[in-house]
Amino acid sequence: MNIIDFRFDGKKKFRIKDFETKQEGNFKDRAEAEERRDDHIMDLQGLQDKLYAEGKEGVLIIFQAMDAAGKDGAVKYVMSGVNPAGVIVHNFKVPSADELAHDYLWRAMKAAPQRGMITIFNRSYYEDVLVVKVHDLHKKVGLPDRVLTRNIFKDRYEQIKNYEKHLHDNGFRIIKIFLNISKDEQKKQFLQRIDDPAKNWKFSDGDIVERGYWDKYMQAYEDAINATSTPECPWYVVPSDKKWFARALIADIVVSTLEEIGSKYPEVSEERKLRLAEFRKMLMDE
Repeated sequence: MNIIDFRFDGKKKFRIKDFETKQEGNFKDRAEAEERRDDHIMDLQGLQDKLYAEGKEGVLIIFQAMDAAGKDGAVKYVMSGVNPAGVIVHNFKVPSADELAHDYLWRAMKAAPQRGMITIFNRSYYEDVLVVKVHDLHKKVGLPDRVLTRNIFKDRYEQIKNYEKHLHDNGFRIIKIFLNISKDEQKKQFLQRIDDPAKNWKFSDGDIVERGYWDKYMQAYEDAINATSTPECPWYVVPSDKKWFARALIADIVVSTLEEIGSKYPEVSEERKLRLAEFRKMLMDE
């Protein structure tokens, strides 16, 4: 599986109508994909341990998707093998009154990763060029007239690119993942949530309301991905009708990024090695 096929770094345009959401890659079956995913999870354990020990770079993983595309499942399965001490998951809900009183990037900046850590955003500041754009919510939060221009989202794309470049230039890698699910598959997932009593809690009235804006959301995602894809902070569009394939691909993307970082365990000085030898002798002589 070549993750480059799913990578958008500004060199090519993302066209959502041309993207096949039912892809299964070159796997012969689901079992092979899950085996590869599990292998990557094992690889991820060692890579994360080195990232944490070295403490030089941090990683931010952003998941964006329509409802029922599998964001929660992707976080659960892909990150299941890592040390929780080195991972923070932040879920972005509807902004609070305090958050709305600040600029739209403020709440994300507060949750940005530390060096040596992996931070996962389940949704992110991209909501402010997605749901806000679809529903014109920017007109309802008291922004000054000088900001409410026809270029507000073009300006926000540029602000987001600048923020991500700032993070990258200061030692943080950003993995942006759009879980691309089809409208038919979302319908199937919604029906499962309605028909299965154990999943009823997952379904909300708002799910149906937002589904009515499907075409506007698709255009908003296409615009945002094309406007904010860069070589340093690319987008990965992950076909998500087959959850097992999506999870295998995500694991591949995360592992590849950590391998590129190339973190190493810190080396101690010769003086420290001698001191450790003394401690070892003391313990053995007990």
